Amino acid sequence: MRYALYFSPPKDDPLTGAASLWLGRDAFSGETYPAPEHETLSAAEQFELTADPRRYGFHATIKAPFSLATSVTEKDLMTVAEDFAARTSAFEIPELVLGQLGRFFALVPGSLHQPLQDFAAKVVKSFEPFRAALSEADIARRNPEKLSDGQRANLQRWGYPYVMEDFGFHMTLSGQVPAERAEVIRAILTERFADFTSRPLSISGLAVFIEEAHGAPFKVHSWLPLAGAKS
Repeated sequence: MRYALYFSPPKDDPLTGAASLWLGRDAFSGETYPAPEHETLSAAEQFELTADPRRYGFHATIKAPFSLATSVTEKDLMTVAEDFAARTSAFEIPELVLGQLGRFFALVPGSLHQPLQDFAAKVVKSFEPFRAALSEADIARRNPEKLSDGQRANLQRWGYPYVMEDFGFHMTLSGQVPAERAEVIRAILTERFADFTSRPLSISGLAVFIEEAHGAPFKVHSWLPLAGAKS
């Protein structure tokens, strides 16, 4: 079993619903949804393009999936997670936009927002004692030869390359999109998520996701409201 600390909007948030319908699975309930036919995107193509993010569930990675260290238990993890959430104030990202990162699409901040960077770094550091060390095979799967010096250092120190100065908040909406289909997918996503872009996003909770077996769909174990979050 692996655990991860992700940001997700609450279960009943409209963004959670819209993203779950687009990806084809709700990580809170486990419910799955068929991809609709679209005049420029077939159900089969959408299902294929959303396969990777569908398994992980709609989220932004804060602390990447990890196995528990042998010295701790799930109960220990949840005790600390609940305390962390109770002591960490909710805040807003000023603007959410649709972004393209390489060949995949995601919802991202409109600009660097230091409180978000600080929050992510605090989560990574606070929960590091719960992470089992990576194996050599785990490290090799990250293709360290393709990482920057800083990312390789992060991988060795924190178990994931894209943390601290290399952290970039993103809520993934697709897998790798072929270049010739990028504009079509961008147009569809722009329309599908128009109600959520060009406006703030509330970072109101921290979610503990679990992967019960290797390759299984990630699901929400617990969604913990941050201090002062609006109910």
